[in-house]
Amino acid sequence: MKKTVSLLLVLTLAATLTACGSKNNNTTENTGETNTGTVNNGTGNNTAEDAELVPEDGATLLVWEAKEERPFVEKMMKEFKEKYGVEVKMEELGAGDQVAKLTTDGPAGIGADVVLFPHDNLGKAVAAGLVLPNDVYEEEAKSENSDVAVQAVTYDGVLYGFPRAVETYAMFYNKDLIATPPTTFDEVKEFAKTFNDGKKNKYAFMWDIGNFYFSYPFLATTGGFVYGNNGQDKAEIGLNNAGAVEGATYFASLKKDVLPLKSGDVTYDIKKGLFTGGTLAMNIDGPWAIGDIKKSGINFGAAPIPSINGKQSVSFSGVKAWYVNSYTKYPNAAKLFARFASTKEAQLDDFTLTGAIPANKEATEDPKIQGDEIVKAFVEQFKNSQPMPSIPEMGNVWTPIGAALSDIWNAGKDPKATLDNAVKQIEDANAAVAK
Repeated sequence: MKKTVSLLLVLTLAATLTACGSKNNNTTENTGETNTGTVNNGTGNNTAEDAELVPEDGATLLVWEAKEERPFVEKMMKEFKEKYGVEVKMEELGAGDQVAKLTTDGPAGIGADVVLFPHDNLGKAVAAGLVLPNDVYEEEAKSENSDVAVQAVTYDGVLYGFPRAVETYAMFYNKDLIATPPTTFDEVKEFAKTFNDGKKNKYAFMWDIGNFYFSYPFLATTGGFVYGNNGQDKAEIGLNNAGAVEGATYFASLKKDVLPLKSGDVTYDIKKGLFTGGTLAMNIDGPWAIGDIKKSGINFGAAPIPSINGKQSVSFSGVKAWYVNSYTKYPNAAKLFARFASTKEAQLDDFTLTGAIPANKEATEDPKIQGDEIVKAFVEQFKNSQPMPSIPEMGNVWTPIGAALSDIWNAGKDPKATLDNAVKQIEDANAAVAK
């Protein structure tokens, strides 16, 4: 009897080892339920260090991406097929439209297997159960990419994204008007005293004043914030705390000392036109403006945003990342592609082909990045940025705070009282949604 039991145990163990050592040939049918994918490494541990995921037999993938990113994505698709034998197709769809489309196409089984969208849409995607966690490659994503980028693609403590590219805004400056970019706003004030000439449309410094996205540094640098817990806690609003009030007070001083115009007269297009026209010395804008500035022919550079009250300016930032559709039939292949197309090498390819700024820490130290004065400025500013909160309640913030900033700037209203009022509006809107 003992021999029989021993023989059975040996046979069982052998069968188990054989199964663990074989490829994962399981494919899943889309029944409306989400899939997670498995790692076939023979260890039982979901890590990429031991072995890569094995694509499901017969796997094919669909990727959504914007037209501008096609050169990069096509390169990734070709190399991925060569390495793993998996066919990947791309369908053009703007990043900002993908979560809305996935809401319907995901459950219907016709959505892309791998999608890419700005991190501030992550809350909507998670709430709707549209994306899988980045579990298999979690440690790699966290160790290789900027902490800011990792924070941005994490929701409620769970990492979902495979970071690929980042963006924030920085200070462009006309080298023929100001040879050395100021590092503090006090220096900007001094320059403005001798440079400003409203009759000739000559101004030292501009940004989109009434747009909270661009004016965020004046609240955040001195200690303000939107929501607590890295933007995840809607119950804690820091837009009227002592730091925010300090920053708003400094913000108000710039109307007299730097830019004596109404906020409505400093729209995005107006300031951009003045800068490319050669009469605006410094302009806050994003990397998306680089192409048009180059076309204008002006001699320009870029630098981080000047400091405020002795503190490095904190800007809003955005992170684009790959995400895996939770309804995909091929979670292994999809996760593998998302990883493959977000490595250091992939991000450098993306930069070369499209100009996208890498999230990967080693990639930003590459000579391609460090040797580009303009891109380097954005990389440095990104290090001092905060991701826009991705929770749905962020939608209740823009209008009240934008109006408050305009009131402080245009009407000289008390910063504390004005911010208190704006925060009350945000709290009321959040409470109304919660009911």
